[in-house]
Amino acid sequence: MSLFRRIFLLNAAGLTVATALLLGPVTVSTPILPGEVLVVVAGLAVLLVVNALVLRIGLAPLQRLGRAMATADLLHPGARAPVTGPAEVAGLITTYNTMLDRLETERATSSARALSAQEGERRRISQELHDEVGQTLTAVLLQLKRVADQVPGELREEVRQAQEATRGSLDEIRRIARRLRPGVLEELGLHSALRSLAAEFTTHGLSVRHHLDGDLPPLTEETELVVYRVAQEGLTNTARHAGADRAELRLRRVVGVDGDDGGDGVELLVRDNGKGPGRLREGAGISGMRERALLIGAALSVGAGPGAGTDVRLRISTKSGATKSGATKSGATETGVSTTGASESGVPPQLRAATAFEGDR
Repeated sequence: MSLFRRIFLLNAAGLTVATALLLGPVTVSTPILPGEVLVVVAGLAVLLVVNALVLRIGLAPLQRLGRAMATADLLHPGARAPVTGPAEVAGLITTYNTMLDRLETERATSSARALSAQEGERRRISQELHDEVGQTLTAVLLQLKRVADQVPGELREEVRQAQEATRGSLDEIRRIARRLRPGVLEELGLHSALRSLAAEFTTHGLSVRHHLDGDLPPLTEETELVVYRVAQEGLTNTARHAGADRAELRLRRVVGVDGDDGGDGVELLVRDNGKGPGRLREGAGISGMRERALLIGAALSVGAGPGAGTDVRLRISTKSGATKSGATKSGATETGVSTTGASESGVPPQLRAATAFEGDR
């Protein structure tokens, strides 16, 4: 029953009862007797209580809808307001849920395009750093070596210092280029890339241990790139903000990620022994990790670790029904990831849109 009909019928019932009492044998004395006052007040109280109950029951779904709208977050998709209440309210909630579905799809598609463009730009800058700046610094080093053989002895120390500064700049350029474009991921596979990443972040103040399972289910290139970028961002946050001296990088196979389907999956864990997340305010780094996780239908959680520190956990579900998409760098012959909205080829529509976008670039 619609909210209008409920309120109308309630008011009509109250007015009908009042009219029947006026036209019936019931009379009101002048002055009003105490018993008559009690009857009138009791009837008014009953009418108001019933009216309040009808309104509260009818408007309760609107209050739940308001709370759902206030807490909606496109980075945490899937939350929907329950469709309950009168016809008008149920229609409004259904429209809101449909709008949220559309917004999540459009955001995922636009994010995929933006991230694809970002990866393309990273690749271009890395290539230019390697081919242009790197080659120039290499030529400078060779020239300084020739100069060092010809200058007087009192100037050789200064030339040597210039050589060391140039060599340090060249090493820094190469390090930046590797971080911009994970060439080891494309050439040697995910395991080698994560080992290299752990070694890169192992400095005098931070020790990174890695535990990588060898029997992982096959993953697409897009999924491997997301795993690598999430691990990279997690270790970057640890090195910059956690104040930790130990970190752990784990990649393992898990069972039952798909719930009732019981499908296999992959879990990435970046754990440190730092000061913990506390009242974590998600910045650009965590938001970027969530955006990447959404592209492959993965679940990302950032919270306190056991005892102290922070855990960054990425869980990716895979299904055995994925189609063949070619061999991966690590030797797999069948790859695919089953995600929300995935097509028959195992590739989410958002990633297909991103691929088409980068092709246009």
